[in-house]
Amino acid sequence: AEAQPVDLLRWSSGKALIATGSPFAAVDMGTNHFEIAQCNNSYIFPGLGLGVISAKAKRITDAMMMAASQALANASPIVKDGQGALLPSLQNIREVSKIIALAVFKQAVKDGVAMAVPEELMLDRIDANFWQPEYRDYRRTSY
Repeated sequence: AEAQPVDLLRWSSGKALIATGSPFAAVDMGTNHFEIAQCNNSYIFPGLGLGVISAKAKRITDAMMMAASQALANASPIVKDGQGALLPSLQNIREVSKIIALAVFKQAVKDGVAMAVPEELMLDRIDANFWQPEYRDYRRTSY
């Protein structure tokens, strides 16, 4: 049988950092409450793609992937505040994607796969390429 989050927390005396591909309920152990992070492609890949497109990178390097991962890790509530969830809330995914995109853009420049530009221009390009959920009004016409 596969280990469940509660098993991993018991085994590690509550020290394990857990992210799963499927949703799991929070786990309470004594006075400690642990949110189980659901980690999937929605965290890294939108920001990675946005950074690559905004930088007009020639290719994606291993260092760019690591920069995306590090940017997500730095956005972790438990890293920033010492408590809370392992991953930021999906409600904040738009901001997290921009943070990841900037890290990827900067790394693409360092790796020589994108042209160097000032950070302000990087941010402008990221904003210009960021998808906005705006839909056109259509009206039906007949032939």
